[in-house]
Amino acid sequence: MKRWVLFSCVGLLGVAAVVIIQRNKVDATASPEAMLHLIGDTEHELTRMPARFARMPDEEEIRIGNELAKLYSDEQTQNNKVVSEDGTVQEYLTRVGLRLAAHAHRKLPYKFHYIASPWLINAFAVPGGHVYVGGGLLSLMDSEDELAAVMGHEIEHVDHYHCAERVQQQEALRKIPLGELVGLPIEIFEAGYSKEQELEADREGTRLAVEAGFSANGAVRMFETFDRLYKETQAKAKTPQEELSQVALGTLEGYFRSHPPTPERIAQVQKMIASEGWPARPEHDLEVGYIFLTAKAESALNEVEYAKAEQLANRSLRIRPDQIAAIRILARAQFAQAKFSESAAAYRKLIEANSFDLNSVSSYAQALAASDRTTAPAEFHKWAASVKGQKSRALAVEEAGLQLLVGAPQASHKLEEELNRTGSVIEVTQTGEPLIPVWLGDLGWWHYLAGDYQKAVDLLSAAVQERPQNPSLRSQLAWAQAEVRRYADALQMTQQVPGVSPMARAVVLWLSQEREEGLRGFGAALRSQPEWGNPAWAKALYSATVVQSVREMQAEQGLRERKTRASSRR
Repeated sequence: MKRWVLFSCVGLLGVAAVVIIQRNKVDATASPEAMLHLIGDTEHELTRMPARFARMPDEEEIRIGNELAKLYSDEQTQNNKVVSEDGTVQEYLTRVGLRLAAHAHRKLPYKFHYIASPWLINAFAVPGGHVYVGGGLLSLMDSEDELAAVMGHEIEHVDHYHCAERVQQQEALRKIPLGELVGLPIEIFEAGYSKEQELEADREGTRLAVEAGFSANGAVRMFETFDRLYKETQAKAKTPQEELSQVALGTLEGYFRSHPPTPERIAQVQKMIASEGWPARPEHDLEVGYIFLTAKAESALNEVEYAKAEQLANRSLRIRPDQIAAIRILARAQFAQAKFSESAAAYRKLIEANSFDLNSVSSYAQALAASDRTTAPAEFHKWAASVKGQKSRALAVEEAGLQLLVGAPQASHKLEEELNRTGSVIEVTQTGEPLIPVWLGDLGWWHYLAGDYQKAVDLLSAAVQERPQNPSLRSQLAWAQAEVRRYADALQMTQQVPGVSPMARAVVLWLSQEREEGLRGFGAALRSQPEWGNPAWAKALYSATVVQSVREMQAEQGLRERKTRASSRR
Protein backbone atom coordinates (compact mmCIF):
# COMPACT_ATOMS: atom_id res chain seq x y z
CA MET A 1 0.00 0.00 0.00
CA LYS A 2 2.75 2.45 0.95
CA ARG A 3 4.50 1.67 -2.33
CA TRP A 4 1.37 2.61 -4.32
CA VAL A 5 1.02 5.86 -2.36
CA LEU A 6 4.64 6.70 -3.15
CA PHE A 7 4.17 5.96 -6.86
CA SER A 8 1.00 8.05 -6.90
CA CYS A 9 2.83 11.01 -5.35
CA VAL A 10 5.62 10.72 -7.88
CA GLY A 11 3.07 10.58 -10.70
CA LEU A 12 1.24 13.62 -9.42
CA LEU A 13 4.53 15.51 -9.15
CA GLY A 14 5.35 14.58 -12.75
CA VAL A 15 1.97 15.82 -14.00
CA ALA A 16 2.39 19.03 -12.02
CA ALA A 17 5.85 19.52 -13.48
CA VAL A 18 4.49 19.15 -17.04
CA VAL A 19 1.73 21.68 -16.33
CA ILE A 20 4.21 24.18 -14.89
CA ILE A 21 6.61 23.71 -17.80
CA GLN A 22 3.86 24.23 -20.39
CA ARG A 23 2.49 27.26 -18.54
CA ASN A 24 5.87 28.98 -18.47
CA LYS A 25 7.15 27.63 -21.79
CA VAL A 26 9.81 29.81 -23.37
CA ASP A 27 11.40 29.25 -26.75
CA ALA A 28 15.11 28.51 -26.26
CA THR A 29 17.84 26.40 -27.78
CA ALA A 30 18.08 22.93 -26.24
CA SER A 31 21.34 22.05 -24.51
CA PRO A 32 22.83 19.57 -22.00
CA GLU A 33 22.75 22.45 -19.51
CA ALA A 34 18.98 22.02 -19.21
CA MET A 35 19.36 18.54 -17.66
CA LEU A 36 21.63 19.94 -14.95
CA HIS A 37 19.00 22.55 -14.14
CA LEU A 38 16.26 19.91 -14.03
CA ILE A 39 18.22 17.95 -11.42
CA GLY A 40 18.93 21.12 -9.46
CA ASP A 41 15.28 22.20 -9.65
CA THR A 42 14.13 18.88 -8.22
CA GLU A 43 16.38 19.36 -5.21
CA HIS A 44 15.28 22.97 -4.78
CA GLU A 45 11.57 22.15 -5.00
CA LEU A 46 11.69 19.18 -2.59
CA THR A 47 13.20 21.39 0.12
CA ARG A 48 11.06 24.37 -0.79
CA MET A 49 7.59 22.79 -0.51
CA PRO A 50 7.14 22.89 3.30
CA ALA A 51 7.97 26.59 3.42
CA ARG A 52 5.02 27.45 1.19
CA PHE A 53 2.47 26.51 3.82
CA ALA A 54 3.46 29.10 6.43
CA ARG A 55 4.97 32.46 5.45
CA MET A 56 7.57 33.90 7.75
CA PRO A 57 6.28 37.17 9.31
CA ASP A 58 7.85 40.26 7.74
CA GLU A 59 9.16 41.41 11.11
CA GLU A 60 11.01 38.13 11.65
CA GLU A 61 12.39 38.18 8.10
CA ILE A 62 13.64 41.76 8.51
CA ARG A 63 15.26 40.93 11.86
CA ILE A 64 17.10 37.89 10.47
CA GLY A 65 18.12 39.80 7.35
CA ASN A 66 19.52 42.70 9.37
CA GLU A 67 21.57 40.34 11.54
CA LEU A 68 22.95 38.52 8.49
CA ALA A 69 23.76 41.82 6.77
CA LYS A 70 25.57 43.12 9.85
CA LEU A 71 27.72 40.00 10.08
CA TYR A 72 28.50 40.13 6.38
CA SER A 73 29.31 43.86 6.44
CA ASP A 74 31.71 43.35 9.36
CA GLU A 75 33.42 40.53 7.44
CA GLN A 76 33.73 42.68 4.32
CA THR A 77 35.20 45.59 6.29
CA GLN A 78 37.85 43.33 7.81
CA ASN A 79 38.79 41.57 4.56
CA ASN A 80 38.67 44.39 2.03
CA LYS A 81 40.39 47.74 1.81
CA VAL A 82 37.88 50.56 1.38
CA VAL A 83 38.88 53.05 -1.31
CA SER A 84 37.49 56.48 -2.06
CA GLU A 85 35.41 55.35 -5.03
CA ASP A 86 33.51 52.76 -2.96
CA GLY A 87 31.35 55.44 -1.34
CA THR A 88 30.47 56.86 -4.76
CA VAL A 89 29.38 53.45 -6.01
CA GLN A 90 27.47 52.74 -2.80
CA GLU A 91 25.51 55.97 -3.07
CA TYR A 92 24.72 55.27 -6.71
CA LEU A 93 23.48 51.74 -6.00
CA THR A 94 21.24 53.08 -3.24
CA ARG A 95 19.77 55.72 -5.55
CA VAL A 96 19.00 53.25 -8.35
CA GLY A 97 17.83 50.58 -5.90
CA LEU A 98 15.35 52.80 -4.07
CA ARG A 99 13.91 53.94 -7.40
CA LEU A 100 13.22 50.28 -8.21
CA ALA A 101 12.07 49.26 -4.72
CA ALA A 102 9.34 51.91 -4.79
CA HIS A 103 7.50 49.66 -7.28
CA ALA A 104 7.92 46.38 -5.36
CA HIS A 105 4.82 44.68 -3.93
CA ARG A 106 6.22 44.31 -0.41
CA LYS A 107 7.13 47.59 1.27
CA LEU A 108 10.25 46.42 3.09
CA PRO A 109 13.17 48.58 4.27
CA TYR A 110 15.33 47.82 1.24
CA LYS A 111 19.05 48.52 1.57
CA PHE A 112 21.73 48.24 -1.09
CA HIS A 113 25.38 47.29 -0.65
CA TYR A 114 28.47 47.40 -2.83
CA ILE A 115 31.13 44.66 -2.61
CA ALA A 116 34.20 46.11 -4.31
CA SER A 117 35.84 42.77 -5.14
CA PRO A 118 36.60 42.56 -8.89
CA TRP A 119 36.21 38.79 -8.63
CA LEU A 120 32.59 38.89 -7.47
CA ILE A 121 30.77 38.67 -10.80
CA ASN A 122 27.42 38.23 -9.12
CA ALA A 123 24.63 39.92 -7.17
CA PHE A 124 22.46 38.45 -4.43
CA ALA A 125 19.90 39.34 -1.80
CA VAL A 126 19.27 38.30 1.80
CA PRO A 127 15.94 38.29 3.61
CA GLY A 128 14.32 41.54 4.63
CA GLY A 129 15.53 43.58 1.66
CA HIS A 130 19.34 43.65 1.63
CA VAL A 131 20.72 43.56 -1.93
CA TYR A 132 24.43 43.16 -2.75
CA VAL A 133 26.16 43.89 -6.06
CA GLY A 134 29.76 42.80 -6.79
CA GLY A 135 32.37 44.99 -8.41
CA GLY A 136 33.13 42.30 -10.98
CA LEU A 137 29.53 42.36 -12.17
CA LEU A 138 29.37 46.17 -12.32
CA SER A 139 32.52 46.20 -14.43
CA LEU A 140 30.66 44.24 -17.14
CA MET A 141 27.90 46.85 -17.47
CA ASP A 142 27.64 49.75 -19.88
CA SER A 143 24.30 51.20 -18.88
CA GLU A 144 22.20 52.05 -15.85
CA ASP A 145 19.42 49.98 -17.39
CA GLU A 146 21.55 46.83 -17.14
CA LEU A 147 22.12 47.62 -13.46
CA ALA A 148 18.37 48.14 -12.98
CA ALA A 149 17.68 44.71 -14.51
CA VAL A 150 20.15 43.02 -12.13
CA MET A 151 18.95 44.88 -9.04
CA GLY A 152 15.31 44.36 -10.01
CA HIS A 153 15.98 40.63 -10.26
CA GLU A 154 17.44 40.57 -6.73
CA ILE A 155 14.64 42.72 -5.29
CA GLU A 156 12.14 40.23 -6.67
CA HIS A 157 13.93 37.34 -4.95
CA VAL A 158 13.00 39.18 -1.74
CA ASP A 159 9.62 40.43 -2.94
CA HIS A 160 8.47 36.91 -3.86
CA TYR A 161 9.73 35.32 -0.62
CA HIS A 162 12.50 33.32 -2.28
CA CYS A 163 15.05 34.54 0.29
CA ALA A 164 12.69 33.95 3.20
CA GLU A 165 11.94 30.43 1.97
CA ARG A 166 15.67 29.74 1.75
CA VAL A 167 15.92 30.56 5.48
CA GLN A 168 12.99 28.29 6.25
CA GLN A 169 14.63 25.50 4.25
CA GLN A 170 17.73 25.87 6.39
CA GLU A 171 15.57 25.79 9.50
CA ALA A 172 14.09 22.48 8.35
CA LEU A 173 17.35 20.94 7.15
CA ARG A 174 19.51 22.02 10.08
CA LYS A 175 16.74 21.65 12.67
CA ILE A 176 17.66 25.03 14.12
CA PRO A 177 14.99 27.46 15.38
CA LEU A 178 14.53 30.60 13.25
CA GLY A 179 15.83 32.79 16.05
CA GLU A 180 19.21 31.06 15.90
CA LEU A 181 19.72 31.16 12.12
CA VAL A 182 21.54 34.49 12.03
CA GLY A 183 24.89 32.73 11.63
CA LEU A 184 24.01 31.22 8.24
CA PRO A 185 26.84 31.45 5.70
CA ILE A 186 26.19 34.11 3.07
CA GLU A 187 26.94 31.56 0.33
CA ILE A 188 23.46 30.15 0.92
CA PHE A 189 22.03 33.31 -0.63
CA GLU A 190 24.74 33.73 -3.27
CA ALA A 191 23.74 30.35 -4.70
CA GLY A 192 20.96 30.37 -7.25
CA TYR A 193 17.35 29.37 -6.69
CA SER A 194 15.20 26.93 -8.62
CA LYS A 195 14.84 27.49 -12.34
CA GLU A 196 11.24 28.66 -11.93
CA GLN A 197 12.22 31.09 -9.18
CA GLU A 198 15.09 32.49 -11.26
CA LEU A 199 12.86 32.94 -14.30
CA GLU A 200 10.21 34.52 -12.07
CA ALA A 201 12.79 36.98 -10.74
CA ASP A 202 13.81 37.73 -14.35
CA ARG A 203 10.22 38.41 -15.38
CA GLU A 204 9.21 40.46 -12.38
CA GLY A 205 12.58 42.20 -12.12
CA THR A 206 12.35 43.36 -15.72
CA ARG A 207 8.77 44.50 -15.12
CA LEU A 208 9.95 46.38 -12.03
CA ALA A 209 12.69 48.12 -14.04
CA VAL A 210 10.24 49.16 -16.77
CA GLU A 211 7.77 50.51 -14.21
CA ALA A 212 10.62 52.54 -12.69
CA GLY A 213 11.36 54.11 -16.09
CA PHE A 214 14.26 51.96 -17.29
CA SER A 215 14.63 50.23 -20.65
CA ALA A 216 13.74 46.55 -20.81
CA ASN A 217 16.58 46.18 -23.30
CA GLY A 218 18.96 46.54 -20.35
CA ALA A 219 17.95 43.04 -19.23
CA VAL A 220 18.47 41.63 -22.72
CA ARG A 221 21.92 43.17 -23.05
CA MET A 222 22.94 42.00 -19.58
CA PHE A 223 21.94 38.44 -20.44
CA GLU A 224 23.77 38.71 -23.77
CA THR A 225 26.89 39.66 -21.82
CA PHE A 226 26.38 36.63 -19.57
CA ASP A 227 26.00 34.43 -22.65
CA ARG A 228 29.25 35.75 -24.12
CA LEU A 229 31.04 35.20 -20.82
CA TYR A 230 29.65 31.69 -20.53
CA LYS A 231 31.13 30.83 -23.92
CA GLU A 232 34.41 32.42 -22.88
CA THR A 233 34.59 30.37 -19.68
CA GLN A 234 34.16 27.22 -21.74
CA ALA A 235 36.78 28.28 -24.28
CA LYS A 236 39.24 29.58 -21.69
CA ALA A 237 38.95 26.79 -19.17
CA LYS A 238 42.35 25.52 -20.35
CA THR A 239 44.04 28.94 -20.28
CA PRO A 240 42.20 31.15 -17.77
CA GLN A 241 45.17 33.51 -17.47
CA GLU A 242 44.38 34.99 -20.90
CA GLU A 243 41.75 37.36 -19.53
CA LEU A 244 40.09 36.12 -16.36
CA SER A 245 41.88 35.06 -13.21
CA GLN A 246 41.23 31.62 -11.74
CA VAL A 247 39.12 33.26 -9.02
CA ALA A 248 36.92 35.14 -11.47
CA LEU A 249 36.58 32.09 -13.68
CA GLY A 250 35.46 29.99 -10.73
CA THR A 251 32.91 32.64 -9.76
CA LEU A 252 31.46 32.69 -13.25
CA GLU A 253 31.26 28.91 -13.50
CA GLY A 254 29.39 28.84 -10.18
CA TYR A 255 27.00 31.50 -11.44
CA PHE A 256 26.22 29.64 -14.66
CA ARG A 257 25.66 26.36 -12.81
CA SER A 258 23.14 28.00 -10.49
CA HIS A 259 21.12 30.00 -13.06
CA PRO A 260 18.95 28.99 -16.02
CA PRO A 261 20.50 28.76 -19.50
CA THR A 262 21.09 32.30 -20.71
CA PRO A 263 19.39 31.90 -24.13
CA GLU A 264 16.21 30.89 -22.30
CA ARG A 265 16.39 34.00 -20.12
CA ILE A 266 16.88 36.22 -23.17
CA ALA A 267 13.97 34.56 -24.99
CA GLN A 268 11.67 35.10 -22.01
CA VAL A 269 12.41 38.83 -21.75
CA GLN A 270 12.10 39.35 -25.52
CA LYS A 271 8.74 37.58 -25.45
CA MET A 272 7.61 39.87 -22.61
CA ILE A 273 8.73 43.00 -24.48
CA ALA A 274 6.65 41.94 -27.48
CA SER A 275 3.55 40.88 -25.51
CA GLU A 276 3.55 43.82 -23.08
CA GLY A 277 4.18 46.44 -25.75
CA TRP A 278 6.83 48.16 -23.67
CA PRO A 279 8.22 51.34 -25.23
CA ALA A 280 11.72 51.31 -26.76
CA ARG A 281 13.43 53.61 -24.28
CA PRO A 282 17.04 54.74 -24.78
CA GLU A 283 19.55 53.34 -22.30
CA HIS A 284 21.58 55.69 -20.11
CA ASP A 285 25.26 55.51 -19.22
CA LEU A 286 26.25 53.78 -16.01
CA GLU A 287 27.19 56.80 -13.91
CA VAL A 288 29.97 54.99 -12.07
CA GLY A 289 31.17 53.20 -15.18
CA TYR A 290 34.23 55.44 -15.33
CA ILE A 291 35.62 53.78 -12.19
CA PHE A 292 35.64 50.35 -13.81
CA LEU A 293 36.79 51.60 -17.21
CA THR A 294 39.77 53.31 -15.58
CA ALA A 295 40.64 50.13 -13.69
CA LYS A 296 40.47 48.15 -16.94
CA ALA A 297 42.60 50.77 -18.68
CA GLU A 298 45.25 50.51 -15.97
CA SER A 299 45.23 46.73 -16.26
CA ALA A 300 45.65 46.98 -20.04
CA LEU A 301 48.53 49.42 -19.60
CA ASN A 302 50.25 47.06 -17.18
CA GLU A 303 49.78 44.27 -19.73
CA VAL A 304 51.42 46.56 -22.35
CA GLU A 305 48.22 46.60 -24.41
CA TYR A 306 48.61 50.29 -25.19
CA ALA A 307 45.90 50.75 -27.82
CA LYS A 308 43.36 49.05 -25.55
CA ALA A 309 44.47 51.17 -22.58
CA GLU A 310 44.06 54.34 -24.63
CA GLN A 311 40.62 53.34 -25.83
CA LEU A 312 39.39 52.46 -22.32
CA ALA A 313 40.86 55.62 -20.78
CA ASN A 314 39.14 57.76 -23.42
CA ARG A 315 35.82 56.03 -22.75
CA SER A 316 36.24 56.65 -19.03
CA LEU A 317 37.11 60.31 -19.56
CA ARG A 318 34.03 60.84 -21.70
CA ILE A 319 31.95 59.93 -18.65
CA ARG A 320 34.05 61.95 -16.19
CA PRO A 321 36.71 64.21 -17.78
CA ASP A 322 38.51 65.30 -14.58
CA GLN A 323 39.94 61.91 -13.54
CA ILE A 324 43.64 62.22 -12.79
CA ALA A 325 44.25 58.46 -12.96
CA ALA A 326 42.58 58.10 -16.36
CA ILE A 327 44.42 61.10 -17.81
CA ARG A 328 47.76 59.68 -16.63
CA ILE A 329 46.97 56.29 -18.20
CA LEU A 330 45.96 58.00 -21.44
CA ALA A 331 49.17 60.05 -21.58
CA ARG A 332 51.38 57.01 -20.95
CA ALA A 333 49.52 54.82 -23.45
CA GLN A 334 49.75 57.47 -26.17
CA PHE A 335 53.45 58.05 -25.48
CA ALA A 336 54.13 54.31 -25.79
CA GLN A 337 52.44 54.31 -29.21
CA ALA A 338 54.59 57.26 -30.39
CA LYS A 339 51.53 59.53 -30.36
CA PHE A 340 53.72 62.21 -28.87
CA SER A 341 51.62 65.27 -29.69
CA GLU A 342 48.49 63.71 -28.14
CA SER A 343 50.53 62.52 -25.16
CA ALA A 344 51.90 66.02 -24.59
CA ALA A 345 48.35 67.40 -24.52
CA ALA A 346 47.32 64.74 -22.01
CA TYR A 347 50.34 65.42 -19.79
CA ARG A 348 49.62 69.13 -19.85
CA LYS A 349 46.03 68.44 -18.80
CA LEU A 350 47.34 66.17 -16.06
CA ILE A 351 49.66 68.88 -14.71
CA GLU A 352 46.84 71.40 -14.62
CA ALA A 353 44.50 68.93 -12.90
CA ASN A 354 47.05 67.56 -10.44
CA SER A 355 48.46 70.69 -8.82
CA PHE A 356 51.74 70.65 -10.69
CA ASP A 357 53.00 67.09 -10.50
CA LEU A 358 56.79 67.22 -11.13
CA ASN A 359 57.00 63.86 -12.89
CA SER A 360 54.29 64.98 -15.29
CA VAL A 361 56.21 68.20 -16.03
CA SER A 362 59.22 66.16 -17.14
CA SER A 363 57.04 63.79 -19.19
CA TYR A 364 55.29 66.78 -20.81
CA ALA A 365 58.65 68.21 -21.92
CA GLN A 366 59.81 64.81 -23.20
CA ALA A 367 56.61 64.35 -25.21
CA LEU A 368 56.94 67.81 -26.73
CA ALA A 369 60.55 67.10 -27.72
CA ALA A 370 59.68 63.72 -29.21
CA SER A 371 56.87 65.31 -31.22
CA ASP A 372 58.91 68.21 -32.68
CA ARG A 373 62.28 69.33 -31.31
CA THR A 374 62.21 72.63 -33.16
CA THR A 375 58.94 73.91 -31.70
CA ALA A 376 59.14 72.21 -28.27
CA PRO A 377 61.23 74.90 -26.49
CA ALA A 378 58.89 77.75 -27.46
CA GLU A 379 55.76 75.76 -26.65
CA PHE A 380 57.07 74.74 -23.23
CA HIS A 381 58.24 78.31 -22.49
CA LYS A 382 54.81 79.69 -23.37
CA TRP A 383 53.14 77.22 -21.04
CA ALA A 384 55.66 77.77 -18.21
CA ALA A 385 55.12 81.53 -18.44
CA SER A 386 51.39 80.99 -17.87
CA VAL A 387 51.93 79.13 -14.59
CA LYS A 388 50.78 81.25 -11.64
CA GLY A 389 52.47 81.63 -8.27
CA GLN A 390 55.90 80.43 -7.19
CA LYS A 391 57.45 78.22 -9.86
CA SER A 392 59.37 75.04 -9.14
CA ARG A 393 62.96 74.74 -10.33
CA ALA A 394 61.68 71.75 -12.37
CA LEU A 395 60.36 74.17 -15.00
CA ALA A 396 63.78 75.75 -15.41
CA VAL A 397 65.42 72.30 -15.71
CA GLU A 398 63.09 71.13 -18.48
CA GLU A 399 63.21 74.46 -20.29
CA ALA A 400 67.02 74.46 -20.23
CA GLY A 401 67.03 70.89 -21.51
CA LEU A 402 64.75 71.71 -24.41
CA GLN A 403 67.02 74.64 -25.32
CA LEU A 404 69.90 72.16 -25.67
CA LEU A 405 68.01 70.43 -28.48
CA VAL A 406 68.07 73.61 -30.59
CA GLY A 407 71.75 74.36 -29.93
CA ALA A 408 71.35 76.86 -27.09
CA PRO A 409 73.36 75.56 -24.08
CA GLN A 410 73.58 78.80 -22.08
CA ALA A 411 70.57 78.16 -19.84
CA SER A 412 71.80 74.64 -19.07
CA HIS A 413 75.30 75.82 -18.10
CA LYS A 414 73.89 78.48 -15.80
CA LEU A 415 71.46 76.08 -14.16
CA GLU A 416 74.14 73.44 -13.63
CA GLU A 417 76.28 75.98 -11.75
CA GLU A 418 73.32 76.89 -9.56
CA LEU A 419 72.51 73.27 -8.79
CA ASN A 420 76.10 72.55 -7.81
CA ARG A 421 76.17 75.42 -5.32
CA THR A 422 75.61 74.01 -1.84
CA GLY A 423 72.36 75.14 -0.29
CA SER A 424 71.15 77.01 -3.34
CA VAL A 425 68.11 74.75 -3.76
CA ILE A 426 65.94 73.60 -0.90
CA GLU A 427 63.19 71.74 -2.77
CA VAL A 428 62.81 68.13 -1.68
CA THR A 429 60.79 65.07 -2.66
CA GLN A 430 57.77 63.88 -0.68
CA THR A 431 60.11 61.61 1.29
CA GLY A 432 62.37 64.53 2.22
CA GLU A 433 65.22 63.77 -0.20
CA PRO A 434 66.80 66.71 -2.03
CA LEU A 435 65.76 67.10 -5.65
CA ILE A 436 69.20 68.25 -6.88
CA PRO A 437 70.29 64.70 -7.97
CA VAL A 438 67.04 64.25 -9.87
CA TRP A 439 67.47 67.55 -11.68
CA LEU A 440 71.12 66.83 -12.48
CA GLY A 441 70.00 63.50 -13.92
CA ASP A 442 67.32 65.26 -16.00
CA LEU A 443 69.90 67.66 -17.37
CA GLY A 444 72.19 64.73 -18.13
CA TRP A 445 69.48 63.02 -20.15
CA TRP A 446 68.78 66.20 -22.11
CA HIS A 447 72.49 66.29 -22.99
CA TYR A 448 72.14 62.67 -24.18
CA LEU A 449 69.21 63.63 -26.40
CA ALA A 450 71.24 66.57 -27.73
CA GLY A 451 74.13 64.23 -28.63
CA ASP A 452 76.61 65.41 -25.97
CA TYR A 453 77.21 61.95 -24.54
CA GLN A 454 80.27 62.67 -22.40
CA LYS A 455 78.47 65.53 -20.64
CA ALA A 456 75.52 63.20 -20.14
CA VAL A 457 77.82 60.61 -18.53
CA ASP A 458 79.30 63.23 -16.18
CA LEU A 459 75.96 64.57 -14.95
CA LEU A 460 74.25 61.20 -14.72
CA SER A 461 77.24 59.72 -12.84
CA ALA A 462 76.92 62.48 -10.24
CA ALA A 463 73.20 61.80 -9.94
CA VAL A 464 73.68 58.02 -9.55
CA GLN A 465 76.29 58.60 -6.81
CA GLU A 466 73.56 60.35 -4.82
CA ARG A 467 70.80 57.90 -5.79
CA PRO A 468 72.55 54.57 -6.48
CA GLN A 469 69.34 52.49 -6.35
CA ASN A 470 67.32 54.67 -8.71
CA PRO A 471 66.58 52.39 -11.73
CA SER A 472 65.72 55.26 -14.07
CA LEU A 473 69.00 57.10 -13.43
CA ARG A 474 70.99 53.87 -13.76
CA SER A 475 69.30 53.05 -17.07
CA GLN A 476 69.99 56.52 -18.45
CA LEU A 477 73.63 56.38 -17.38
CA ALA A 478 74.02 52.97 -19.05
CA TRP A 479 72.66 54.40 -22.32
CA ALA A 480 75.09 57.31 -22.13
CA GLN A 481 78.08 55.11 -21.23
CA ALA A 482 77.33 52.86 -24.20
CA GLU A 483 77.65 55.86 -26.51
CA VAL A 484 81.20 56.55 -25.27
CA ARG A 485 81.96 52.80 -25.47
CA ARG A 486 82.31 52.22 -21.75
CA TYR A 487 80.51 48.92 -22.14
CA ALA A 488 81.76 47.28 -18.91
CA ASP A 489 80.56 50.26 -16.86
CA ALA A 490 77.25 50.25 -18.72
CA LEU A 491 76.71 46.55 -18.01
CA GLN A 492 77.43 47.14 -14.34
CA MET A 493 74.76 49.84 -14.28
CA THR A 494 72.18 47.34 -15.56
CA GLN A 495 72.84 44.74 -12.88
CA GLN A 496 71.40 44.03 -9.43
CA VAL A 497 68.85 46.87 -9.30
CA PRO A 498 65.24 45.92 -10.15
CA GLY A 499 63.53 48.13 -12.70
CA VAL A 500 66.58 48.92 -14.84
CA SER A 501 65.74 48.85 -18.55
CA PRO A 502 66.24 45.30 -19.91
CA MET A 503 66.68 46.77 -23.39
CA ALA A 504 69.65 48.85 -22.17
CA ARG A 505 71.42 45.66 -21.14
CA ALA A 506 70.53 43.87 -24.39
CA VAL A 507 71.84 46.75 -26.53
CA VAL A 508 75.05 47.09 -24.51
CA LEU A 509 75.70 43.35 -24.83
CA TRP A 510 75.08 43.54 -28.57
CA LEU A 511 77.44 46.52 -28.97
CA SER A 512 80.13 44.80 -26.90
CA GLN A 513 79.95 41.78 -29.25
CA GLU A 514 78.20 39.56 -26.70
CA ARG A 515 75.70 38.84 -29.46
CA GLU A 516 74.09 35.62 -28.22
CA GLU A 517 73.43 36.92 -24.73
CA GLY A 518 72.28 40.24 -26.11
CA LEU A 519 69.84 38.55 -28.46
CA ARG A 520 68.37 36.45 -25.65
CA GLY A 521 67.86 39.60 -23.58
CA PHE A 522 66.39 41.43 -26.57
CA GLY A 523 63.48 39.02 -26.90
CA ALA A 524 62.52 39.40 -23.26
CA ALA A 525 62.95 43.20 -23.40
CA LEU A 526 60.72 43.45 -26.47
CA ARG A 527 57.98 41.44 -24.77
CA SER A 528 58.05 43.63 -21.66
CA GLN A 529 58.24 46.89 -23.64
CA PRO A 530 56.84 46.29 -27.14
CA GLU A 531 57.16 49.97 -28.08
CA TRP A 532 60.77 49.16 -28.97
CA GLY A 533 59.33 47.44 -32.02
CA ASN A 534 58.12 50.83 -33.29
CA PRO A 535 61.03 52.53 -35.13
CA ALA A 536 59.38 55.97 -34.83
CA TRP A 537 59.25 55.62 -31.05
CA ALA A 538 62.88 54.52 -30.70
CA LYS A 539 64.18 57.15 -33.14
CA ALA A 540 62.44 59.98 -31.26
CA LEU A 541 63.83 58.97 -27.86
CA TYR A 542 67.24 57.34 -28.34
CA SER A 543 70.45 57.70 -30.31
CA ALA A 544 71.08 56.48 -33.84
CA THR A 545 73.40 53.82 -32.40
CA VAL A 546 70.60 52.40 -30.27
CA VAL A 547 68.10 52.47 -33.14
CA GLN A 548 70.56 50.65 -35.40
CA SER A 549 71.32 48.02 -32.74
CA VAL A 550 67.63 47.33 -32.20
CA ARG A 551 67.09 47.03 -35.94
CA GLU A 552 69.99 44.57 -36.24
CA MET A 553 68.72 42.44 -33.37
CA GLN A 554 65.22 42.38 -34.84
CA ALA A 555 66.63 41.29 -38.20
CA GLU A 556 68.76 38.56 -36.63
CA GLN A 557 65.85 37.35 -34.51
CA GLY A 558 63.60 37.21 -37.57
CA LEU A 559 66.23 35.34 -39.58
CA ARG A 560 66.61 32.69 -36.88
CA GLU A 561 62.86 32.25 -36.55
CA ARG A 562 62.51 31.73 -40.32
CA LYS A 563 65.31 29.17 -40.27
CA THR A 564 63.63 27.32 -37.40
CA ARG A 565 60.29 27.21 -39.24
CA ALA A 566 61.96 26.02 -42.44
CA SER A 567 63.81 23.30 -40.55
CA SER A 568 60.62 22.08 -38.85
CA ARG A 569 58.88 21.70 -42.24
CA ARG A 570 61.56 19.34 -43.58
